[in-house]
Amino acid sequence: MGRGLKVGVVGVGSLGFHHARLLREIADAELVGIHDVDERRLAEVAAQLDVAPYRELDRLLGRVEAVVVAVPTTAHEEVAIAALDRGLHVLIEKPIAPTLEAADRILEAAAAAGAIVQIGHVERFNGALRACEQYLDEPLFVESHRLAPFGVRGTDVAVVLDLMIHDLDLVLSLVRRPVTTIAAAGVPVLTPSPDIANARLEFEGGCVANLTASRVSLDRLRKIRFFQRSGYLSLDLAAGTGEFLRLRKGVTFEPGMPFAAGSLDEIVDRIPLRSDGADALTCELQSFVAAALGREPVAVTGEDGRRALAVALDIIKRIENHVAHTHPA
Repeated sequence: MGRGLKVGVVGVGSLGFHHARLLREIADAELVGIHDVDERRLAEVAAQLDVAPYRELDRLLGRVEAVVVAVPTTAHEEVAIAALDRGLHVLIEKPIAPTLEAADRILEAAAAAGAIVQIGHVERFNGALRACEQYLDEPLFVESHRLAPFGVRGTDVAVVLDLMIHDLDLVLSLVRRPVTTIAAAGVPVLTPSPDIANARLEFEGGCVANLTASRVSLDRLRKIRFFQRSGYLSLDLAAGTGEFLRLRKGVTFEPGMPFAAGSLDEIVDRIPLRSDGADALTCELQSFVAAALGREPVAVTGEDGRRALAVALDIIKRIENHVAHTHPA
């Protein structure tokens, strides 16, 4: 296989550019070329990264064993199935597709080809999340905030598919129970689709997740908190840090009895959590290459991506109903 798995990147916008840049440095991978429908952008990135540009998608697909699909969501199905029909392995940026029907066609094509599909839910590889996994123990309440300033990228879909879906995937993968109830509200502020959204998910077993996403914020924020019987986990996904707070051994609370401690630090242990420093997108690409070579299982499967999409689309439908039935006083 020459220098490694022969990979191409389809779509070299802001995110696809970084996929291509990082693939050049990954062991067991050989970046063969890139493709983009914007010929000016294609030439610019090819020159910057010293990689072969392919103006025709079919030519690139004929020279690789795997592709990263980083085109707009509306084009995911077309590009992914073109690759899968050739038997190529695909890493598809999130969300897997704009509709469940499109997602199902992608998964059917992958099954027919015997090829793998991995979805780019990159937060699964966040160092803070990896550091907290040993302390996670059946969370009963989850709260997340993912806020970002407005930008053109991602506005082809609602903020639920653009931003919130990261946290939906995390919660679904960590709670590992069926969702029983969904409530949601949101508002289109600068685009025709919701730009700020909140969703409340109830899971079988009692866990509740409250998720907020906005792309009309003045500041960036990517935080998630888990509350469980054994303690409280607070993660800053942007910084790759966090801490686990748990009641100190020997400390008890009796109903109706006064407690003498003067501060939180007197009754809890605070365990710092820090990323190992590994870049999440690099880890994602390494996992894809390893899976394509048959060395590891797929980290975020196509079925995982479909599950997150199904919940996201349910949330969007509920938001649309909320907006339709809400009128100014």
